[in-house]
Amino acid sequence: MANTQDIRRRIKSIRNTAQITKAMQMVAASKMRKAQNLALAGRPYSTLMNRVLVSLQQRTDSKLHPLLQVREVKKELVVVISTDKGLAGALNTNLLREAANFDPNKTSYVVAGRKARQFLARTRQDMMADFELKDAPSFPETKEIAKFCVEKFLSGEVDKVSVLFTHFINTINQKPAVRTLLPISSFELPQAATEGATSQDCADPMIGYLFEPTPEAVLDVMLPYYVHYQVFQMILDARASEHSARMVAMKNATDNAKQFIKDLTLEYNKMRQASITTELLEISTAQMAVGA
Repeated sequence: MANTQDIRRRIKSIRNTAQITKAMQMVAASKMRKAQNLALAGRPYSTLMNRVLVSLQQRTDSKLHPLLQVREVKKELVVVISTDKGLAGALNTNLLREAANFDPNKTSYVVAGRKARQFLARTRQDMMADFELKDAPSFPETKEIAKFCVEKFLSGEVDKVSVLFTHFINTINQKPAVRTLLPISSFELPQAATEGATSQDCADPMIGYLFEPTPEAVLDVMLPYYVHYQVFQMILDARASEHSARMVAMKNATDNAKQFIKDLTLEYNKMRQASITTELLEISTAQMAVGA
């Protein structure tokens, strides 16, 4: 049974751990706000890009573009976007559980994140490329990943490209998601953009606009850029999810440490009180024996 000295030592150790988790919580909260603002700021731009592409799809024969051609999937390329560091709760566990569901016989991987790289190396999966990204990556950095995927798709080495990442919903909720990057599926207007619009507006949301030099030429430029931006937005979502999950995990760890300290302090006081009571009983017993 632990004595009072052991309990004091445990309280000191847990208090030091709580100070570390509290500091990590504050750092994660600061990074979380920046990452969330970046992830949310790009969504209106993505909505506008979808509107333009819907309009271009109505004015051209989009099936002729190679990035839109659907082929039989004999080989699939999966881009896994994970974190470089741990202490983010179940974020990476849930993400890598989804990665294990792909057929290893016809799946190759592109990795962005140390945790995913370690997992795929441990399970001996086929990794085509490994990209290292900063904590707040810029668009040119993420563009290299998209260019690599487009090249593999256009060369025919892979017939489908998917992205596995953690979708940011809010500070509490982040869910792993799989999105098809290539071939590009038909574009749809977001629900908020179609509310109150006429059927003519939904058919072509950019009525009254002219595309120069031609809609086909604009589509050729827009589709690769669309792929690049989708990868960039997914990485921003993954970063916002990472910092949110780490902040929540560190907050829970700090709260648990404080509760643990309260419980140990109560146990320490009980043991100390019991020790004092025992000593008083021994003194009283000795006095009675001497008096007898």
